[in-house]
Amino acid sequence: MRLMGRDKSKYDLIVIGAGPSGMMAAGRAADLGARVLILEKKKRYGKKLLLTGGGRCNITNAEFDVRAFLEHFPESKQFLYSTFSKFSAKDTFTFFEKKGLPLVVEGRKRAFPETQNAEDVLRVMREYINKNGVEVKTGVRVASLEAKDGKVMSVKTSKDAEYFADNFAIATGGLAAPETGSTGDGFNMLEKLGHTIVPPTPNIVPLTTDESWVHNLSGLTLSFMTIRFIQKGKAKVKKTGKILFTHFGVSGPLILNAAREVVKLLEKGKVTASIDMFPDTQENELDRRILNLFDKNKNKLVRNVLPGVLHEALSEVVLKFPYINLFDREVNSVTKEERKRLVKKIKNLTFEITGTLGFDKAVITDGGVPPEEVNFKNMSSKIYPNLYLLGDILNTNRPSGGFSLQLCWTTGWVAGTDAGTHLETKSPSGIMEQI
Repeated sequence: MRLMGRDKSKYDLIVIGAGPSGMMAAGRAADLGARVLILEKKKRYGKKLLLTGGGRCNITNAEFDVRAFLEHFPESKQFLYSTFSKFSAKDTFTFFEKKGLPLVVEGRKRAFPETQNAEDVLRVMREYINKNGVEVKTGVRVASLEAKDGKVMSVKTSKDAEYFADNFAIATGGLAAPETGSTGDGFNMLEKLGHTIVPPTPNIVPLTTDESWVHNLSGLTLSFMTIRFIQKGKAKVKKTGKILFTHFGVSGPLILNAAREVVKLLEKGKVTASIDMFPDTQENELDRRILNLFDKNKNKLVRNVLPGVLHEALSEVVLKFPYINLFDREVNSVTKEERKRLVKKIKNLTFEITGTLGFDKAVITDGGVPPEEVNFKNMSSKIYPNLYLLGDILNTNRPSGGFSLQLCWTTGWVAGTDAGTHLETKSPSGIMEQI
């Protein structure tokens, strides 16, 4: 629907940023009849969407109970319920499947396009905004939002162009993967307007260590391990799952989802990681298993026997530790005390955490506008009611597994619906007309 009698130099909605939440807001508002402009500073938009899920796009999490879904947003769930009640993970399934992109569900309820290709998700979103007549200007960096009397009036670009609208939406993302365009521009603009900005930190991000033996295991994945993060002799964080060793430290879903808590610990001092490679096996039981293995292979080298219970690469690492030093020993020479030290090491493989890979390699950052400054009924700013705040611009902590993209789809849809519903609907003659 197009409405006659509008100022043709003025848009109903200007969206800053053509990421997932920005495209969703723009497409939804335009579908309801709004005249919409997207301003995107990158020449090609959607790059961050293409990076998600390792290029497969973890599009959402298939937890269809809204309250259960929001348990994964521990610090902001009380704010988000009304928003997610309007557009949930189930609605995301419906949205994409109606547009010819079926979704499939994998472990931990992670949902992906059936094609396993993020390009298809981006294609659907581009078709959505194009079909509904959204105007997109790329290579345009917004320098500031101009406000007057509690209302945003226009945006000014770095090249001194100015665009006017009734409503505006900031969908510029946080600080994760800055090469995609998420460099904190939205935070700077909002801070100048008087919003509080909680300083961003890498949230879902790999952890680093200086231990060379960890680096030497690069590429090795441990499928079911428990890792504890210890500070001042006490285990502060405990996670069980898959761990990936890398040339810089450790990664994988378990590590990524523990990173935020570990970062906070690092602010207080030294953090040591402890991996238990047999979390379901008691120490005495593991000792019996190794003893039985040794009894059957008494005349062999320990390094050729231990891979019977432990991955070969890990066996080599553990046996070469100075306080173990069994790599070149024969099984029949190993004392009971040495064997027990070996068992303890397998159950408590420690290394110091030195930090994270930072914003460049973060999947998600936290920080941004605190929930207290947002009207979640329509995703508008409580300071400027005609300004919508979308996706990663909000300070919301959540794990990996599709939760971040669902936040984008939901906030974009709710804001777009609000902007498209409250249009100046009458021509000068007082009659609504459709083009």
